[in-house]
Formats: sequence, C-alpha cells, structure tokens
Amino acid sequence: MEFFNFLEFKITDLIDIILVAVLLYYIYKLVKGTVAINIFIGIVIVWALWKLTELLEMKMISSMVGGFMNIGLIALIIVFQQEIRKFLLMIGSTNFASKRNFVKHFKFLKQEGLPTNTDVDAVIGACEKMGISKTGAILVMERNNNLDFLRETGDKMDIKVTQPIIESIFYKNSPLHDGAAVIQDNYITATRVILPVSNERNIPLRFGLRHRAAVGITEKTDALCLVVSEETGMVSYIKNGEFVLYKSMEELADMVKKDLG
Repeated sequence: MEFFNFLEFKITDLIDIILVAVLLYYIYKLVKGTVAINIFIGIVIVWALWKLTELLEMKMISSMVGGFMNIGLIALIIVFQQEIRKFLLMIGSTNFASKRNFVKHFKFLKQEGLPTNTDVDAVIGACEKMGISKTGAILVMERNNNLDFLRETGDKMDIKVTQPIIESIFYKNSPLHDGAAVIQDNYITATRVILPVSNERNIPLRFGLRHRAAVGITEKTDALCLVVSEETGMVSYIKNGEFVLYKSMEELADMVKKDLG
C-alpha cells in the first residue's frame, strides 16, 4: 500500500532527520527565554499538523493549513527578524578552523547544567565590589557566537579571569577602563571594546550608554552582559536584549553559571 511507503527508511532519511533536528535546536536556543518561544512552538505544532494531514490525505484541511504556512512566511520573517539576524550572525561568525570552537557548537549533545570553565564567582565578586565603589564596567561573556568582530575594535588580551584583574581593568585611572571587556571561557580576550548601541526605545531613561551597548550586543549575538552603573553602583544582567531580574548576588551567579553552561 502506498500509505506505508514512508516506512522505507534510507541513510539519506537519517541525515535529513539529524539536520532538521540540529536546525530546530539552534532556532530553539535563539528564541528560548524570549516572547518568540511561544510563536516558535505554535509554528512547530501547525507544521506537524500540516504534514499529518498530508500523510492521511486529508486534502481540504491540508490545503488550508498549507496555504496558511505559505502566506504566513512573510509575517514570520517580520516577527523573527531579530532572531533571524542572530542566527545568520551565528553561522557567519563561526570559526570552523578552530577545533575548540567547532566542538563547542555541538555541546548540546552533553547534559544541560554542566559547569562552565569561566570563574563566574570571580566575575560576580568583581562586579559586586565595583558596584560598592561605583566603578562603571561592562563585561561581555561569549557563548556560541564568535565575538572576533568585537575584539578587532579593542585591545586583544589573553589574561586569566580573576577578581583583582577585572577590578584593575575598570579602575577609573586605568587606560583600559573605557569600553567593554570580552571574556571567552576563563580568559579576558579583549579590553576597550566598542559595542553596538541599541536603538530600542523601551529602555528606561535612567540607563546610560553602557546599558544600551549591552542590550545592543545581546540583541545581535547570544552573548551575556554584566553592567556596573557608575551612577548607582547597581549590577545589571542582560541576556537576549533584555534585563534579567535577580534577588541576590548568589542568585545572579547561579543564573550566569546556568546560562554559560
């Protein structure tokens, strides 16, 4: 029976399934934690319904759902423009020549919640101390997206992350305190980095250029940002272009470890 033809399984079908799974995973990672996640789940459900009705040869409802999927493509591009930009940047900025970076993009094969190489406690401790002294700072922590294009705008470094080092970089009389510092794994790889400033108008006026720059880079990449306000000493955590609330520095440290891991 033609109905059971789909049971014929070939090696190309296995490759097709793996590629689709990887694509869906990366899309999920991009929209996870944003309002777009519900839209993404809805699209997957509608697409699965469409294919099911095609398989069962329910032509009327299949044509209706198929028409919705085709017409809705333009609307989806508008809704997901930020996520599409991040996805394309992720592909374009991947350094496949580096074995470490290549393997890192397949870390979803590992269990969630594994400890990160970054000394998060040292980073949070430095931010807390700089907040007390009202020393302005902005730290960008690299995840999957390659941030070499940012490093080119500043001074390249290769310094192991420690609390005193971070505090000395952003010390007010330090020649390196202007701009952002980029952290990759457990190393500060650049200082005095220039970040793209967000044009988002919903950012409260009490936040300055540091916060707008943090929002800007987390809109365009999957990096994490910690900002210490020079005016209030408050430490802000920014991810996916949004401010993440926390109750204590211990909770903030746990959140950063989880997001990096």
